[in-house]
Amino acid sequence: MKRQTTIFLLLLPFLAVTGIVLVSIWNVLVQSLGYIPAFGLTKPTLDYYIQVFSRADFLSAVWVSVRIALWSAVFSVCLGVLLAMALIKCRKTRGGMLYAVRLPILVPHAVVAVFVIQILSQTGLAARFAHALGFLEDYSAFPQLLFTPSYLGTILAYLWKEIPFVAYFVLAFMSSISDTLGEAAENLGASSLRSFWEVTLPLSVPVISRAGLIIFIFAFGGYELPLLLGSTLPKALSVQTYLVYMSPDLLQRPLAMAMNGVVLLLSAGMALAYSMVIYRLNRKVGGVK
Repeated sequence: MKRQTTIFLLLLPFLAVTGIVLVSIWNVLVQSLGYIPAFGLTKPTLDYYIQVFSRADFLSAVWVSVRIALWSAVFSVCLGVLLAMALIKCRKTRGGMLYAVRLPILVPHAVVAVFVIQILSQTGLAARFAHALGFLEDYSAFPQLLFTPSYLGTILAYLWKEIPFVAYFVLAFMSSISDTLGEAAENLGASSLRSFWEVTLPLSVPVISRAGLIIFIFAFGGYELPLLLGSTLPKALSVQTYLVYMSPDLLQRPLAMAMNGVVLLLSAGMALAYSMVIYRLNRKVGGVK
């Protein structure tokens, strides 16, 4: 009995947070159907979802967010895996080097945006350094990386944060594979590169894909970096949704909730697709869980 009570108390914070999230999701879905009695809206309807998909700015915002999330996830996964493998080969999976890798993960995204502006803007440290070395005649010759429709600055900020996340996320698993099956392959004559490419990497795909999905969904719904480093138009989906939500016209609230509902459904769809892919990958590599 005492053990069950202890388990319940340990799970209580998780259950409380889960309950808040579920209630919030329910509230979003209900309001997205136009049911907000406080505003005099008492008749559920799908009109707001129809209106959402007929808005050009919403469809543009979806594409912007998908592009940010896709490039952030792909480059973060590729470079993060390479960083993890370099740490494994250099035997730096513990100690000060690992703490240095973890440091960017702990920095808030708003602070990262400030760092990026200070370093990569046309009057930032990189431009000044290049000008001092004679590579640039004027600061304005420095490439415009921030506040552009390509959202390159946003993607670079995500990379600074998420490459270490991927490395830290997959490091323990890849290290265990490399120290066992990888070393066995090398003892049988395989080169270090071939051992990584044909043994360690394939067996680590499920873990790597989990990290990629986390980054994709997070960047897809991220708000701070697209707001602080993105362009005025087109806006990212999270920024566009927030602006509609903050409209002085309270009757726009269901429209904003419908946008959030679409984001929720898209995220759920991504998670489902991920689960199906991972299931097949697990079977292909021999049932790795």
